[in-house]
Amino acid sequence: MTASGLVRSWAVRDGAVYAVLSTNFVTLGMVEFANSSSIPRGQLLTSVLISGLWVSFLVVTYAGLIVTVPRAGGDYIWQSRLLNGALGFVVSSTGLWFILWLWTPIYGTILSEELFQPAAVDLGQPGTAQWFASSNGKFVASLVTIALAGVVVAIGMAGYARVQLWCLGGGLVGFLLIVAVLIAFGHGRFESSVNRYGAQLFHLRDAYKATVAAGTSSSSLSPFGLTPIGPSLRLVPMMMFYLLWPNTGSSLYGEVKGANDFRRVLAGMLSGLWVTVALSVVFLLLADNTFGWSFYNDANAAWAHGKGIFGIFPYPVLLAGWLVHNQAFQLGLVLVMSLWFLGWVGTLFLSSTRVIFAAAYDRVLPDAVARVSDKRHVPVVALALMLVPAIGISALYAYWRNFGTFTLDAVLVVAVTYFFSSLVAVVLPRRSPELWRLSPASRVRILGVPIVPVAGLVTMALLAFNFYEWLSSSAYGVNAPSSLIFMGSLYVLAYLVYAGARWARQRQGLDLRAILRKIPDE
Repeated sequence: MTASGLVRSWAVRDGAVYAVLSTNFVTLGMVEFANSSSIPRGQLLTSVLISGLWVSFLVVTYAGLIVTVPRAGGDYIWQSRLLNGALGFVVSSTGLWFILWLWTPIYGTILSEELFQPAAVDLGQPGTAQWFASSNGKFVASLVTIALAGVVVAIGMAGYARVQLWCLGGGLVGFLLIVAVLIAFGHGRFESSVNRYGAQLFHLRDAYKATVAAGTSSSSLSPFGLTPIGPSLRLVPMMMFYLLWPNTGSSLYGEVKGANDFRRVLAGMLSGLWVTVALSVVFLLLADNTFGWSFYNDANAAWAHGKGIFGIFPYPVLLAGWLVHNQAFQLGLVLVMSLWFLGWVGTLFLSSTRVIFAAAYDRVLPDAVARVSDKRHVPVVALALMLVPAIGISALYAYWRNFGTFTLDAVLVVAVTYFFSSLVAVVLPRRSPELWRLSPASRVRILGVPIVPVAGLVTMALLAFNFYEWLSSSAYGVNAPSSLIFMGSLYVLAYLVYAGARWARQRQGLDLRAILRKIPDE
């Protein structure tokens, strides 16, 4: 047990599993692919590979920070100690605490699109599937998401490690089944299957051609391949929706055994990222072969522009299941692939609770927030600070039409946090020479040059490129003025919390600035 009351109950392998599920190809990748038609002539395959290479530098950066200061709270600890106490709290609490409230209805929507809707279709209830695409359905899905996330976090790190491992194993079995089905059956069988189930379930005539017709005016991607590079580069900011997160578990490494081993930490996060990239590449190749690149993109484009003929998300797992004309297989495939969601849902709150806990341990938040349960060593009050607001945010998302635009910058705000942590990696050797000298990362060099600060610079360039694209182009849907104003208000809220805490602690004779200059005990 650490001095904070947390327990090192994870191995580096558990961190690697967490990285695979955080960069989740099924729950995040398939959804983001469906929104890619807004970038003319961009190639998904090329953008995935470029993104994987670029994000690898982020992994190197975070591996260096983790082994240097392996503490619960991750970004918050590094930024508050090596940049500025107030800055560290404001940036990390906004990007890793408040913003995850807004991710809750996003998770809930994905649960609806990838479990409730396709399962209802496979049960012969398309009307129920379409209800789950409504405001009421999405709110119910968000409540289920909150409950699931609360349970898997409440069972503790050891329990969640088992859950995520079993879910990843089962999810990979489901993915292999999809690969087998897409290889076994050709495009002709797929077209006839779409027409069969379109007529049988949705009473549509010639659903395959109707899908292509609905999406033709919206879809503008190039024929499948690797070129052109330029437009594909513009797809990279879109791919960040699912590939930017292999480091999500960095705030958990105060509870990971072997967290001071640079090569093991690096290998764990890199393997998580590149497993996701590999799954993405395999899927895209098979989608081109069996679905047909035109149909796949037209189905996605029609749905993204509100013109999908089925009235629900064109979930590739549902479409692949239709190739096997057996209801039990179709439903079973959807249920098995839902393990990707179950293993992933804990990422909604788990990392955030450690940031909240670390801030309370520093006395920035009330002491009670640092309370840890005796049996499972879970920061229960920190978990409650995620659960309760998430319910209200989910209701606003479902029933206030304009609130949905406020969530558009959810990725951008987290990326800002990563930018400042990358800056920490760059300035660390000069900012704290002794800490850097003792770090295992300082000994990892190429041609005598330490790789972590260089990786930090490359990561900052990646993020700066994304910031520019997100804020300058409406294609990504994240530069709405109302959304930016709302996100800015979250930073103001975070500063007010910090300023209030500093005033309250000062009255108690405590100097928060002094506390935030000291690396916390393990």
